[in-house]
Amino acid sequence: MPAPLKQTARRTLLVTSATLASLALTAPVSLAAPTPTPTASPSAPVSGSPTAKASASASPSATPPGKMSSLGGARLGQAGTQVQLAGGAPVLPKDLTARSWIVADAQSGEVLAAHNAHWRLPPASTMKMLFADTLLPKFPRTTQYKVQPKDLEGLGAGSSLVGIKEGETYSAHDLWLGVFLRSGNDAVHVLSSMNGGVAETVKQMNEHAEELQALDTSVVSPDGYDAPHQVSSAYDLTLIARSGLQKKDFREYCSTLTAKFPGATTKNKKGRTVRETFEIQNTNRLLTGDYDISQYQGIAGVKNGNTTNAGATFTGVAERAGRVLLVTVMNPEKDGHNEVYKETAALFDWGFQAAGKVTPVGELVPPKGAAQASAQPGANSGEDGEAGGAGNVSEKPVAGAVAGNGSGGIGIAMAITGAVLVLLAGAAFLVNRRWPLPDLVRRRR
Repeated sequence: MPAPLKQTARRTLLVTSATLASLALTAPVSLAAPTPTPTASPSAPVSGSPTAKASASASPSATPPGKMSSLGGARLGQAGTQVQLAGGAPVLPKDLTARSWIVADAQSGEVLAAHNAHWRLPPASTMKMLFADTLLPKFPRTTQYKVQPKDLEGLGAGSSLVGIKEGETYSAHDLWLGVFLRSGNDAVHVLSSMNGGVAETVKQMNEHAEELQALDTSVVSPDGYDAPHQVSSAYDLTLIARSGLQKKDFREYCSTLTAKFPGATTKNKKGRTVRETFEIQNTNRLLTGDYDISQYQGIAGVKNGNTTNAGATFTGVAERAGRVLLVTVMNPEKDGHNEVYKETAALFDWGFQAAGKVTPVGELVPPKGAAQASAQPGANSGEDGEAGGAGNVSEKPVAGAVAGNGSGGIGIAMAITGAVLVLLAGAAFLVNRRWPLPDLVRRRR
């Protein structure tokens, strides 16, 4: 039996009674998302360099390396498509062109199918998931910060921006909306300044990636901008998304469609000082829809990216009939508008149809701390919140996913029902291999 499965069995024996006593899942509410008005919208803003670099960050070879990590299962280290169909299982979608992709059960961690899962590729703005998972617990939403000129230094040419102004004050809540909805590199740099600077933030992100066992990941720039040796993999991005989705704020931000963002401070006709606002929209096209693609039924985030070297990248989470799937797609070769979303949607459709009809080809491994703490006495903890940061794990359904300052549209958020999560003492990682993600609660404003 592979080592990860042996560890899983030991952990399961230790926590079965506690887990069975604590799980109280409620049925998800399923409301159809509204059909978006067709518009000839441009594609999501590019967050990287407009020109390729003659360096280690240049577009990778179209051929996967001969040797890749086998973390999570031997088949995940093999090149090409890995799937084991049982009777009645649908075949995989045709015309998948992504260099790498993965379909996984977000709750059990089972990998239903994968293609070059551990191929280390430029991640683009999907790297912001790791940025958020690392920094979100550090700042209460109401934290205020006045932007200094130095905070916006070092932004790469062609970066996607939310429109932060020097000398203006923003809340941490505002900044996170800028990160998740507009993929704003300027918001990432301001939050990094609040965290001790870009170098310190990169260091913490790499440490957190190692804790999550996202060992294909190397962070150079916290915003995902193309940089030499900055890489991740479909497997790692899925691990990172799974970790982030345990956090209430992460779920709310990645599922918010539109929000009001603070603009410049001006004086009105009466001479009074006022702060302008403008609307920002999530660039995740499976969440918002576009003129050539509809909102995906059951979608609830997570993050998209697009740079010269990375191409289009995307990790999404969706729920149907109580099953939650994670899909990551990296760099489709087909040069079509919204192609990364179309291939993701096809894999979601397949995953929901194939669940229970395929033999998993691997698993999403737990963080290092989960395996260590599960073997210690008193590992089960009922504490709400996260070690070293503001409480971020909810025990009650979120009342709504509407952002502050008058956000519009619908909000789709994931809410943790009472006593669903079994927390480790002093950490936010679950003892059991099974991470019961919260039910998806669909709301319309």
